[in-house]
Amino acid sequence: MHRAPLLTLLRRYADAVPAEAAVVRRIETLVRSHEDCLLRTCVPGHVTASAWIVDADRARFLLTHHRKLNRWLQLGGHVDGESHVHHAALREAREESGMSEFAFVGGDGRLDDVAPLPLDVDVHVIPARGTEPEHEHHDVRFLLIARPDQRLAISDESNDLRWFDAGEFASLTSDASVARLFAKAAAVLPRCG
Repeated sequence: MHRAPLLTLLRRYADAVPAEAAVVRRIETLVRSHEDCLLRTCVPGHVTASAWIVDADRARFLLTHHRKLNRWLQLGGHVDGESHVHHAALREAREESGMSEFAFVGGDGRLDDVAPLPLDVDVHVIPARGTEPEHEHHDVRFLLIARPDQRLAISDESNDLRWFDAGEFASLTSDASVARLFAKAAAVLPRCG
Protein backbone atom coordinates (compact mmCIF):
# COMPACT_ATOMS: atom_id res chain seq x y z
CA MET A 1 0.00 0.00 0.00
CA HIS A 2 1.45 3.32 -1.05
CA ARG A 3 1.43 5.81 1.85
CA ALA A 4 3.84 8.41 0.43
CA PRO A 5 1.13 10.79 -0.92
CA LEU A 6 -0.49 10.94 2.52
CA LEU A 7 2.83 11.52 4.28
CA THR A 8 3.66 14.32 1.82
CA LEU A 9 0.26 15.91 2.43
CA LEU A 10 0.69 15.73 6.19
CA ARG A 11 4.12 17.36 5.93
CA ARG A 12 2.65 20.19 3.80
CA TYR A 13 -0.07 20.69 6.38
CA ALA A 14 2.43 20.72 9.28
CA ASP A 15 4.53 23.31 7.45
CA ALA A 16 1.45 25.49 6.83
CA VAL A 17 -0.03 25.07 10.32
CA PRO A 18 2.90 24.58 12.73
CA ALA A 19 0.66 24.99 15.78
CA GLU A 20 -0.87 21.60 14.93
CA ALA A 21 2.43 19.71 14.66
CA ALA A 22 1.53 17.38 17.55
CA VAL A 23 -1.64 15.99 15.92
CA VAL A 24 0.19 15.68 12.59
CA ARG A 25 2.97 13.68 14.30
CA ARG A 26 0.34 11.44 15.85
CA ILE A 27 -1.20 10.70 12.45
CA GLU A 28 2.24 10.27 10.85
CA THR A 29 3.15 7.75 13.55
CA LEU A 30 0.10 5.66 12.68
CA VAL A 31 0.80 5.92 8.95
CA ARG A 32 4.47 4.94 9.29
CA SER A 33 3.93 2.14 11.80
CA HIS A 34 0.87 0.45 10.28
CA GLU A 35 1.16 -0.58 6.65
CA ASP A 36 -2.61 -1.15 6.62
CA CYS A 37 -3.48 2.31 8.09
CA LEU A 38 -5.64 3.15 5.06
CA LEU A 39 -7.95 0.21 5.73
CA ARG A 40 -10.79 0.18 8.23
CA THR A 41 -9.50 -3.13 9.63
CA CYS A 42 -6.37 -1.44 11.01
CA VAL A 43 -6.29 -1.47 14.79
CA PRO A 44 -5.85 0.64 16.92
CA GLY A 45 -7.15 3.08 14.31
CA HIS A 46 -7.12 4.09 10.69
CA VAL A 47 -7.12 7.06 8.34
CA THR A 48 -10.42 8.65 7.40
CA ALA A 49 -11.29 11.65 5.24
CA SER A 50 -14.08 14.17 5.55
CA ALA A 51 -15.40 17.35 4.01
CA TRP A 52 -16.80 20.60 5.36
CA ILE A 53 -19.18 21.52 2.55
CA VAL A 54 -20.49 25.03 1.89
CA ASP A 55 -23.03 26.12 -0.68
CA ALA A 56 -22.13 28.03 -3.83
CA ASP A 57 -23.01 31.35 -2.16
CA ARG A 58 -20.73 30.46 0.76
CA ALA A 59 -23.59 31.32 3.11
CA ARG A 60 -24.57 27.87 4.41
CA PHE A 61 -22.83 24.65 5.43
CA LEU A 62 -24.02 21.07 5.09
CA LEU A 63 -24.15 18.57 7.95
CA THR A 64 -25.39 15.03 8.22
CA HIS A 65 -27.08 13.59 11.27
CA HIS A 66 -25.00 10.44 11.57
CA ARG A 67 -27.13 7.34 12.13
CA LYS A 68 -24.61 5.36 14.25
CA LEU A 69 -23.20 8.26 16.28
CA ASN A 70 -26.57 10.10 16.57
CA ARG A 71 -25.15 13.60 16.12
CA TRP A 72 -24.60 16.29 13.50
CA LEU A 73 -21.25 15.92 11.73
CA GLN A 74 -19.41 16.85 8.57
CA LEU A 75 -19.65 14.29 5.76
CA GLY A 76 -16.88 11.73 5.50
CA GLY A 77 -15.72 8.22 6.16
CA HIS A 78 -13.14 5.53 5.58
CA VAL A 79 -10.54 6.00 2.85
CA ASP A 80 -10.70 2.29 1.94
CA GLY A 81 -7.11 2.09 0.72
CA GLU A 82 -7.02 5.45 -1.09
CA SER A 83 -3.67 7.15 -0.38
CA HIS A 84 -4.78 10.41 -2.02
CA VAL A 85 -7.16 11.17 0.82
CA HIS A 86 -8.77 14.16 -0.90
CA HIS A 87 -10.17 11.67 -3.44
CA ALA A 88 -11.72 9.73 -0.55
CA ALA A 89 -13.17 12.93 0.95
CA LEU A 90 -14.75 13.77 -2.42
CA ARG A 91 -16.13 10.24 -2.81
CA GLU A 92 -17.68 10.41 0.67
CA ALA A 93 -19.12 13.88 0.00
CA ARG A 94 -20.79 12.56 -3.15
CA GLU A 95 -22.08 9.36 -1.53
CA GLU A 96 -23.44 11.06 1.58
CA SER A 97 -24.92 14.19 -0.03
CA GLY A 98 -26.25 12.96 -3.35
CA MET A 99 -24.48 15.89 -5.04
CA SER A 100 -21.68 15.35 -7.54
CA GLU A 101 -20.15 18.73 -8.35
CA PHE A 102 -17.69 20.31 -5.90
CA ALA A 103 -14.60 22.50 -5.88
CA PHE A 104 -11.85 22.08 -3.30
CA VAL A 105 -10.67 25.10 -1.36
CA GLY A 106 -7.35 24.48 0.32
CA GLY A 107 -6.81 25.35 3.95
CA ASP A 108 -4.76 28.21 2.54
CA GLY A 109 -7.89 29.62 0.84
CA ARG A 110 -6.90 28.75 -2.74
CA LEU A 111 -9.07 26.76 -5.13
CA ASP A 112 -7.15 23.55 -5.80
CA ASP A 113 -8.73 20.34 -7.12
CA VAL A 114 -5.36 18.64 -7.73
CA ALA A 115 -3.54 18.75 -4.38
CA PRO A 116 -5.64 20.73 -1.90
CA LEU A 117 -4.21 21.55 1.50
CA PRO A 118 -6.45 20.11 4.23
CA LEU A 119 -8.58 22.50 6.24
CA ASP A 120 -7.93 20.48 9.40
CA VAL A 121 -6.65 17.19 10.80
CA ASP A 122 -8.06 15.44 13.83
CA VAL A 123 -7.77 12.24 15.84
CA HIS A 124 -10.91 11.13 17.66
CA VAL A 125 -12.18 7.99 19.35
CA ILE A 126 -14.98 5.93 17.85
CA PRO A 127 -16.81 3.94 20.54
CA ALA A 128 -17.08 0.16 20.40
CA ARG A 129 -20.16 -1.04 18.57
CA GLY A 130 -21.20 -4.66 18.12
CA THR A 131 -18.10 -6.70 17.33
CA GLU A 132 -16.10 -3.59 16.37
CA PRO A 133 -13.77 -2.50 19.19
CA GLU A 134 -13.19 1.09 20.22
CA HIS A 135 -10.68 2.65 17.83
CA GLU A 136 -9.40 5.98 16.54
CA HIS A 137 -10.15 7.82 13.33
CA HIS A 138 -7.20 9.83 12.06
CA ASP A 139 -9.25 12.25 10.00
CA VAL A 140 -7.91 14.47 7.22
CA ARG A 141 -10.51 17.17 6.51
CA PHE A 142 -11.08 19.26 3.41
CA LEU A 143 -13.18 22.28 2.49
CA LEU A 144 -15.53 21.86 -0.47
CA ILE A 145 -17.81 24.32 -2.23
CA ALA A 146 -20.87 22.69 -3.77
CA ARG A 147 -21.74 23.87 -7.26
CA PRO A 148 -25.21 25.50 -7.44
CA ASP A 149 -28.52 23.83 -8.28
CA GLN A 150 -27.81 20.34 -6.96
CA ARG A 151 -30.34 18.27 -5.05
CA LEU A 152 -29.54 16.57 -1.77
CA ALA A 153 -30.15 12.87 -1.20
CA ILE A 154 -29.86 11.37 2.27
CA SER A 155 -27.68 8.24 2.39
CA ASP A 156 -28.50 5.18 4.45
CA GLU A 157 -25.74 6.25 6.88
CA SER A 158 -27.74 9.32 7.91
CA ASN A 159 -30.91 10.21 9.76
CA ASP A 160 -30.98 13.64 8.15
CA LEU A 161 -28.98 15.93 5.87
CA ARG A 162 -29.43 19.70 5.93
CA TRP A 163 -27.99 23.07 5.05
CA PHE A 164 -27.52 25.43 8.00
CA ASP A 165 -26.52 29.06 8.30
CA ALA A 166 -23.82 30.27 10.68
CA GLY A 167 -26.30 31.47 13.29
CA GLU A 168 -27.59 27.92 13.77
CA PHE A 169 -24.23 26.31 14.51
CA ALA A 170 -24.18 26.73 18.29
CA SER A 171 -27.47 24.83 18.65
CA LEU A 172 -26.27 21.85 16.59
CA THR A 173 -23.25 20.49 18.40
CA SER A 174 -20.84 21.05 21.23
CA ASP A 175 -18.21 18.78 19.61
CA ALA A 176 -14.90 20.69 19.76
CA SER A 177 -13.54 19.21 16.53
CA VAL A 178 -16.65 20.16 14.55
CA ALA A 179 -16.55 23.65 16.09
CA ARG A 180 -12.92 23.93 15.00
CA LEU A 181 -13.92 23.02 11.42
CA PHE A 182 -16.68 25.62 11.50
CA ALA A 183 -14.24 28.32 12.71
CA LYS A 184 -11.53 27.38 10.22
CA ALA A 185 -13.99 27.41 7.31
CA ALA A 186 -15.26 30.81 8.40
CA ALA A 187 -11.69 32.12 8.49
CA VAL A 188 -10.90 30.81 4.99
CA LEU A 189 -14.25 31.74 3.41
CA PRO A 190 -15.68 34.42 5.74
CA ARG A 191 -19.34 33.95 4.81
CA CYS A 192 -19.38 30.19 5.28
CA GLY A 193 -18.80 29.18 8.89
